[in-house]
Amino acid sequence: MPLIRMENLRKIYMAGTVEVSALEDINLIIDSGEFLSIMGPSGSGKSTLMNILGCLDAPTSGKYFLDGEDVSGLARNQRADLRNRKLGFVFQGFNLLPRVDAVKNVELPLIYGHMSSTQRSETAEDALRLVGLEDRVHHLPSQLSGGQQQRVAIARALVNNPEIILADEPTGNLDTRTSMEIIGVFRKLNLDRKITFILVTHDSEMGDLTDRKILIRDGSIHGDERKPLKEQPHIPS
Repeated sequence: MPLIRMENLRKIYMAGTVEVSALEDINLIIDSGEFLSIMGPSGSGKSTLMNILGCLDAPTSGKYFLDGEDVSGLARNQRADLRNRKLGFVFQGFNLLPRVDAVKNVELPLIYGHMSSTQRSETAEDALRLVGLEDRVHHLPSQLSGGQQQRVAIARALVNNPEIILADEPTGNLDTRTSMEIIGVFRKLNLDRKITFILVTHDSEMGDLTDRKILIRDGSIHGDERKPLKEQPHIPS
């Protein structure tokens, strides 16, 4: 059973009285443990697709199955619960709280659970260790480089042990060297912890570092490229 399956999925927005098609006839299968990118120019529909994959939005029609469960018709609170259990998010802008340290930023997704404050801190520190920031747990975001801030954001995405991490332009604010470091962190987590990574990007160089590229244009899938195993890129971590 695939981890993700979309069948004839559409997303329509209303602009006044006019229907605007953001996604049209999306059929997509993603297996557990994949390391893939969704690529396309601005306005292509890739962000809309990411929002539906991440249960941040619901399709207008069609089906979306996540881990065998039909989630296309779930209510907003049900989607929120699903996100908390199965999904992690990394964004271009880091989205860290500036006045609290790294470990407190990583703890945020755990606040609404049933952990004690000690358990939350220990779990957050474990996540920071996974991304190589065990010596920065009490640094404020302003005391960290851009790459280190993105690593904190990755640790925050990891803290609930998600099956899938969705990364929206995760290297957009970083230089080339730091971008490679961040993609290396993703790859290591993908291989070591079997997390499915879906990178949404317009950067063809980043897309070339994934094992599979889904190309989207004008709201439809226009290509789905898989590298043979022997051609899959090595990314230093």
